[in-house]
Amino acid sequence: MGSINKNRVGFPSHHHSPSIVCTRTHQIGALALVITTFFLTRLLDHHRSFTSPSFNNRYGDQPHSVDVGSGGFPWPDRGYGSHLSLKIYVYEEKEVDGLNELMRGRDGKISADSCLKGQWGTQVKIHRFLLQSRFRTLKKEDADLFFVPSYVKCVRMMGGLNDKEINQTYVKVLSQMPYFRRSGGRDHIFIFPSGAGAHLFRSWATYLNRSIILTPEGDRTDKRDTSAFNTWKDIIIPGNVDDGMTRSDGDSLQPLPLSKRKHLANFLGRAQGKVGRLQLVELAKQFPDKLESPELKFSGPDKLGRMDYFQHLRNAKFCLSPRGESSWTLRFYESFFVECVPVILSDQVELPFQNVVDYTQISIKWPSTRISSELLDYLQSIPDEEIERMIANGRQVKCLWVYAPETAPCSAMRGIMWELQRKVRRFHQSAETFWLHNGSIVNRNLIDFHDWKPPMPLP
Repeated sequence: MGSINKNRVGFPSHHHSPSIVCTRTHQIGALALVITTFFLTRLLDHHRSFTSPSFNNRYGDQPHSVDVGSGGFPWPDRGYGSHLSLKIYVYEEKEVDGLNELMRGRDGKISADSCLKGQWGTQVKIHRFLLQSRFRTLKKEDADLFFVPSYVKCVRMMGGLNDKEINQTYVKVLSQMPYFRRSGGRDHIFIFPSGAGAHLFRSWATYLNRSIILTPEGDRTDKRDTSAFNTWKDIIIPGNVDDGMTRSDGDSLQPLPLSKRKHLANFLGRAQGKVGRLQLVELAKQFPDKLESPELKFSGPDKLGRMDYFQHLRNAKFCLSPRGESSWTLRFYESFFVECVPVILSDQVELPFQNVVDYTQISIKWPSTRISSELLDYLQSIPDEEIERMIANGRQVKCLWVYAPETAPCSAMRGIMWELQRKVRRFHQSAETFWLHNGSIVNRNLIDFHDWKPPMPLP
């Protein structure tokens, strides 16, 4: 026993212990595994360099994407479903007392066609597309969502209603809608397409704080105490780009080769007294060979016409997009149609379809607090090959900024439909709706929903 104990504590032996043999075997095996892994990784990387997914693939051509048709922009299955399936009821303007005024003005003299241009044009375009949509239902009881048409921004600009009248008319309209009362507005859709957003309706925070708002505006806190945009219920929509740009059916809008563009960057817009814009105007005076930022005239003989504006816009590699009265700017969208890379200089900006579009691949966002020669030096350091890559990526997504019917393979309307589908609820409730054991919906006085009589009290 003593000799055995001595061997166990370290006395020499003529035989290797099993533990030592096992350790060496593991070391040899591990070394072989490392070598094999190294060569397999190199081989895989070599293969990927020839088969790496394109910009379009990174968004849609994956196992869990939605096929939206030939030439369309694929939508991810995750969070959206495998296909579009929703029913939207569109209120008729004569159906609800007051709705006609929000669309035509107090005298009914403002035409829809006169409201098609400018940023309020989306109110008309989206309304018209929904009237012809295959997702429209004529039965309220079947509807997933309800669309409330209004051209109120245009009506206000053309003198059809003042701010007080707009507020009163909206309240009157909402009090005539039993289905709005049923859900507290959760399944009702409103469009506020200008920089003012839902603030055009002064009492929006009281009445529309649960409704779905379509707006290009994600922030309005520069002159207001609060923003009307809520990222969990509202939808950012693209700005209304001039149809002459989106059609691209003329020589005037054909993109220029990078080598023929006169400027590194441009900003074409009014300063509006905004710090960032004023800084760009001054920067252009210091570096006129790099940055074009003229003091634009919007009237008189020196007024820059629409086609002249497009010509200037396409003559730079980068289109600078600072915030103005609000955080969003139409130049961001316009830049894709003249194929210059948009540079966002608006810290609070919200962009449409963020669940789908990777904006780092098609644009640059630069801190608005660092607008100086540093910005121009950075832009000048970017190789043309990288600029061409970003332009090519942007070419694939710009169809999402075009207002066309949702039947088109790719359009702003199709994107909006996908986003609306995510808002559909199976069940509707509000503080003033109640339900009984048989499933009937009643109000506080236990009156069945189908017997509710307008006007109804609102919060």
